[in-house]
Amino acid sequence: MNYFLGLDNGGTLTKAVLFNQNGEEITSSARELKMITPQEGFTERDMDELWAENIAVISDVVKSASAQGINPDDIKAVACSGHGKGLYLWGKAGKPCYNGIVSTDARAWEYPLKWQNDGTADKVFEKTYQRILASQPPSILNWFKDNKPEIIGNIEWIFEVKDYIRFRLTGEAFAEVTDYSGSGLMNIRDKCFDVDLLELYGLADLYDALPPLRRSTDLCGRITKSVSEQTGLAEGTAVAGGMFDIDACAIAMDITNGDNIAVIAGTWGIHEYISKTPVLDGTVMANTLYCMDDYYLIEESSPTSAGNLSWFADMFLEHEKSEAKARGISVYEYVTELAGSVAPNEQDIIFLPYIFGSNYNPKAKACLIGMDSHHERKHIMRAVLEGVAFCHRVHLEKLLAHRTSTNAIRLAGGAAKSDLWVQIFADIFKLPIEIIETNELGALGCAMVGAVACGVYADIESAAKNMVKIKKKVEPNAANFEMYDKKFELYEKVSKALY
Repeated sequence: MNYFLGLDNGGTLTKAVLFNQNGEEITSSARELKMITPQEGFTERDMDELWAENIAVISDVVKSASAQGINPDDIKAVACSGHGKGLYLWGKAGKPCYNGIVSTDARAWEYPLKWQNDGTADKVFEKTYQRILASQPPSILNWFKDNKPEIIGNIEWIFEVKDYIRFRLTGEAFAEVTDYSGSGLMNIRDKCFDVDLLELYGLADLYDALPPLRRSTDLCGRITKSVSEQTGLAEGTAVAGGMFDIDACAIAMDITNGDNIAVIAGTWGIHEYISKTPVLDGTVMANTLYCMDDYYLIEESSPTSAGNLSWFADMFLEHEKSEAKARGISVYEYVTELAGSVAPNEQDIIFLPYIFGSNYNPKAKACLIGMDSHHERKHIMRAVLEGVAFCHRVHLEKLLAHRTSTNAIRLAGGAAKSDLWVQIFADIFKLPIEIIETNELGALGCAMVGAVACGVYADIESAAKNMVKIKKKVEPNAANFEMYDKKFELYEKVSKALY
């Protein structure tokens, strides 16, 4: 049996998960990542600490696998995924030259607005096929130029998070196309880096800091002796290009044709389908290059999803955490029990899930609207779950405007772990929801491209056929459609009044 290791560095956790060639999860390890928030709108992490956590989870998995009789040589390939956007800078001194910047960072919010107003955004769109975001490298790099110019002169490589981790695993610097095609730094039209595009941002002097481009399934180096000694992986183990985490989740949901739409409800709310033609009328957030040749990933996204519930629990639910711990369940299970005790028509609080920004305005704020003295925590909990789903519907409707139909929504992320939340999504979307067998979709997607990179499967479609399994399908409850439509109408009115 062949085995493949997936590494997934998201907004809150780093995970290592080992799968066999049938897509079955063998063992895993996860560590929570520390967020550094030095001031409003800044979300960073220590890059050396991040690397140390990756070493730790890999070591855990290798030890656990060995205890099950799986030798390091049986692990045929490693691949990485991670959050897109953000910025991880490697310095000329052979070490990070600043903290890693996470995709929820909003320090550079002024630059996309400036570029929109002066016409730069329109010129950029001709090459990138996407809107410029505050959390993308061009915005953040311009913030450095204006606020910390000494950092700019020290940059050797401009990385996305998973490309940084792969660099540490192999010692070889590459830019994998799915990630960089979502960074704003790449000419999607011509599928290359483009100094003229960088010039539009005022960043042409950083062209040589962009690593060579590679595909997801390309061999992009091998595990070094040093990493082997630290982790137990065999020296020389193949390392594939890997993917932007939204691509990894998509292929792990068997998004290998245009039949279904993938929705990821994690730190970010991601909505995506694949097409051989991009959407160029400006009505969707982004077109990026997919991990399958000749396909574009059509995307709508914002940092407005399940991360709001995590924040809410950390801020306000100490009592519920204690109660959950005493019962041996997670606080999120406890929350969904509370929310489930309220019928959909028994509360009309509107929650705007904008703790980390919005899909309308990067400076918009979260809020609860419509509370009075009869409301209890259970009503607020249901409002949070519904508010997140409403924001997902805003994005979904933009994608559906470009499709005649879709068979189902394939849902992943934190929301997919809650039966109640899945039903809320189905009722608000008015579409069936399908859930994949594994909870670790990003890592499974990595394992799949690792299997292709080392030749176990010929291509991603073959890997998906053998490694992806549907766990369950949830049908929408038509009795709730009219009620949720009225709530959604109110949600949109409140959103537009406050952004």
